[in-house]
Amino acid sequence: MTSPRITIEIPEHLSKPVGTPGPRLLEIERSKASFSSDELKTYLHGHEHLERIKRILPILQNEPAFDKSRLHYMSRTEKFAAGLAKEKRLAQLLIELEWDQADHNLAESLLDWPAAFGLHKSMFTKTLAEQSNEEQLKLFYEPAKRFEIIGCYAQTELGHGSNVQGLETTATYQPESQTFVLQSPGLTSMKWWIGGLGRSADHAVVMAQLHTPDGKNGSLVKRGPYPFVVPLRDLKTRELLPGRTIMDIGPKAGYAMTDNGAMLLDKVEIPHINFLARWAKVDPSTGRFEKPANAKLSYGTMTYIRANIVQEARMVLARSATIAIRYCSVRRQFADRDAPVLDGNKPAETQVINYQLVQARIFPPLVQAFACHYTGKEMFRLYAENQTAMAEGDFSRLADVHASSSGLKSLCTIMASGAIEECRRACGGHGYSLAGGLASFGADYLPQVTWEGDSYMLTQQLGRYLFKTFRTLLADRDAPMSSENRTRDYILAYISNPEAKASAKYVGDLADPSFFIDAFGHRAAYLTATALKKRDVERRTWNSLLIDIYRCSVAHSQFVLVYNFAQAILHDKELKAQPALHRIMTTCFELFACHTMDAEAAEFLSSGYLSPKQHELLRNRVHALLAELRPQAVPLVDSFGIPDFVLNSALGRFDGDVYPNLVKFAQGEPLNQTRWNVDINDPELQVGPEEGAVKSRL
Repeated sequence: MTSPRITIEIPEHLSKPVGTPGPRLLEIERSKASFSSDELKTYLHGHEHLERIKRILPILQNEPAFDKSRLHYMSRTEKFAAGLAKEKRLAQLLIELEWDQADHNLAESLLDWPAAFGLHKSMFTKTLAEQSNEEQLKLFYEPAKRFEIIGCYAQTELGHGSNVQGLETTATYQPESQTFVLQSPGLTSMKWWIGGLGRSADHAVVMAQLHTPDGKNGSLVKRGPYPFVVPLRDLKTRELLPGRTIMDIGPKAGYAMTDNGAMLLDKVEIPHINFLARWAKVDPSTGRFEKPANAKLSYGTMTYIRANIVQEARMVLARSATIAIRYCSVRRQFADRDAPVLDGNKPAETQVINYQLVQARIFPPLVQAFACHYTGKEMFRLYAENQTAMAEGDFSRLADVHASSSGLKSLCTIMASGAIEECRRACGGHGYSLAGGLASFGADYLPQVTWEGDSYMLTQQLGRYLFKTFRTLLADRDAPMSSENRTRDYILAYISNPEAKASAKYVGDLADPSFFIDAFGHRAAYLTATALKKRDVERRTWNSLLIDIYRCSVAHSQFVLVYNFAQAILHDKELKAQPALHRIMTTCFELFACHTMDAEAAEFLSSGYLSPKQHELLRNRVHALLAELRPQAVPLVDSFGIPDFVLNSALGRFDGDVYPNLVKFAQGEPLNQTRWNVDINDPELQVGPEEGAVKSRL
């Protein structure tokens, strides 16, 4: 039986919110600004980027393929189809409108639909670009850029993720046929979680253990994991090629538009040219293996991806803070118990943002976003410089850049995912609705904590680097290192004075950025020295030190965030030329540094750098800074310039018209289109005539 369609109508006299409307409340909030949100937006993003948004956003908003209005009501299959339609239309626009890479990247961020071509446009093409020789660039990279082939990056396996060295898939070279044979030894070697592999990709960069003849008796030698280009499907029929068993892995907490896939390879033969050979080489005739000039050359791709992740964490934090701060400025709950009663009238309900406990939860993500902004910019600068240096044979920056990118990936993804949930909770019950824009956003962001390296186990890479650097400098304080190596700087400062303490001048003044640079550097070095003593003197096992190593990674990464933010406050000429912007950014820096130090107070106290009295002053300063930032909160999130199209949130709308849009969202629920039969003795689930529309009043 077909149920009648039901139209939900709101009586006109009940359609307006009671009290001061949201748009007026946000108007009042914006009037409190001590700076220009537009000027700060321009400083953060630049004129070129803002003009690019003005040019591209209207195109996206007017494309039917990019309509977001029905997303939350779609099934998994419908979402995948919508995501594929988005990918195809976006690829068409790149060609039709002759968009460059910056246009493309912006369009992707504005759409915020992680879908079928995600890994094609990131890891697949980036790996091809950085690890292919000239012939392979023409054969694989150029077609991939034109979307003539669609690829994915197949590294993670069912049994191995972060441990790349433990991957089980093999690629054995056969000199007689000049081919590699790829093989999955068993079920745990099945490639798993590979975005785009399930139904979309026709090629994959497969990370597999290379085996080549040793050149003496012909026995095979394992060379380690290397990338291979493997065709997967016929480009026209979409049929799987022989020896490939591929499937989508099924529903996930988020990422419904992406066909994360699984793959087993059984005697899959590929030609010699499909081994990406910019750095490592296999002689086609003999199979002789030539290892890379530097074992860490392939780290360039991962460093780039992790720099992107830091930059993305900035937008995640900004987006979460924007929704929570705007909504908490509109939402009113309870009256301030200490507010005076005037003329016998009960005080008006208080804006939720006025509660200090709410500020303590949603203001930290706001200032963390600025910290990630400066560090993201610095990471891309260092990445570019390192790539140039490596091309000239200079590998002095590589270890520090790669290690720091690993630690920052860990810290920033954990910090950002936690911020989404904290901001969602601060939005109360409405934050649980998909209309709020945080619940589904959080589900889609969560994988960042575990892909591109598990954000907890990944810290071992940074830990090993910190141990090695500390040992080197203990043995020789003049050991050659890159002039921009800040790790060396804070370790040398600690070695010179391990008993250093915060200067007495800081007891009453915590506003100097140099204080925080010194404090965070001392704490990071102290934790490294303490863990290294356990390893080298007490001979503790590596496994028994993993918690210590994780804490070293957190401390180092927080030092990097503080250092880069402080450099902007101290030396950014563009910022210092605009006093109002410099003042508000200084306040944001101080809250970021003080809040972080307060949260990690145990380590600053145990290192001896801070005294209990200084910590008490520090915590009081955090509370004072929350109050100081309160009237600037809405103008600050406005400066991020995140369009409503991206937020897709009834709670975080720029105009503050929250309640009518929550109701509008509910009116679109398909469940409302049916009358349901709850009679336990009647097998029919729906009731009503088969045709005709029935109006029901709410």
